[in-house]
Amino acid sequence: MPWDQLAEKPDRRRLRGGMLPWLIVPLVAGLALMAYLSPLGPAPSRAAAAPINAVATVGMVGDVVAEIGGACVNVTTLMGPGIDPHTYRASARDLRAMQGADIIFYAGLTLEGQLADVLDRLAARRPTVAVSEAAVPPARLMEANDDRFGMDPHVWMDVSLWALIADVVRDTLAQLAPECEAQLDQRAAAYKLQLAALHQWVKESIASLPAHRRVLVTAHDAFFYYGRAYGLEVHGIQGISTDAEAGLADIRATADLVIQRQVPAIFVESSVNPRNIEAVQAAVRARGGAVEIGGELYSDALGQPGTWRGTYIGMLVHNTATIVEALGGQVPPLPAALADWAARWQVPLPVAAPGEDG
Repeated sequence: MPWDQLAEKPDRRRLRGGMLPWLIVPLVAGLALMAYLSPLGPAPSRAAAAPINAVATVGMVGDVVAEIGGACVNVTTLMGPGIDPHTYRASARDLRAMQGADIIFYAGLTLEGQLADVLDRLAARRPTVAVSEAAVPPARLMEANDDRFGMDPHVWMDVSLWALIADVVRDTLAQLAPECEAQLDQRAAAYKLQLAALHQWVKESIASLPAHRRVLVTAHDAFFYYGRAYGLEVHGIQGISTDAEAGLADIRATADLVIQRQVPAIFVESSVNPRNIEAVQAAVRARGGAVEIGGELYSDALGQPGTWRGTYIGMLVHNTATIVEALGGQVPPLPAALADWAARWQVPLPVAAPGEDG
């Protein structure tokens, strides 16, 4: 059965300084947000026995906070499935959630472009942590192929890099809830073991592809960390951010690539309109070529909450299995270290017995 048919349908460093012009919230909306946030009251007090009230901007961050925090934290994630963080604007409900939080976690590196003004203002009264900036050494970041960005913010696509945020999350939560320190240490250690196994599984999966098939074409440039970590040549129709439309030249250039390299499948993304990928497919067919849409990938947002694709591990498992099957490789069993995760979420993939996985 094709993989896609198994789917259920449905430290603390932060960027400072002024925003680039293209990221500024329109003046009227910006003034409205500032009026809503002024004056800021004191940070909410927290009883020692109460769970930490944490807010995360995106699911990739929120899921890690929830996994490490366990019963010691309640996590509210602002951006759900299919939401594009590059263009997202905070609602009044989001602002209330952030104002009432004990701690705000966000990715940083300009991912949440239009939330930056709000986050900067809240940082004066509430702890805010840009996890990518706090955890990942600058030397391991990738430069964006877009002059409007400094570094590519899609760090979570390399599991070995995203695993680095576990210690930042643990340490931050432990400062707020010292009584939970032992539990946080235990959960962070266990989660890092799962991520280490996931990283190796993704490597093994991509390595099953023939060398000439290791070309990944997606809607926008969210997969460069994935390509660098796991050995794929990556091409996105749009740039790092989805705020700018792709032009006809971008569609033609991508179609040329697909034809010249005989790429069998290209991929839509859950948080990006599929029209550009569909336009490339149409352009290839108009020239007598053939290319399939290999499936939907999760790039800037997780899947539905309460499902395995709504977890960070599930995001990488789904993406990898979808890519490997569509490009002609073999999806190996999940590593034994992910057996508990797979059972918890009822993942429809085989799991290696202890000692059998690589």
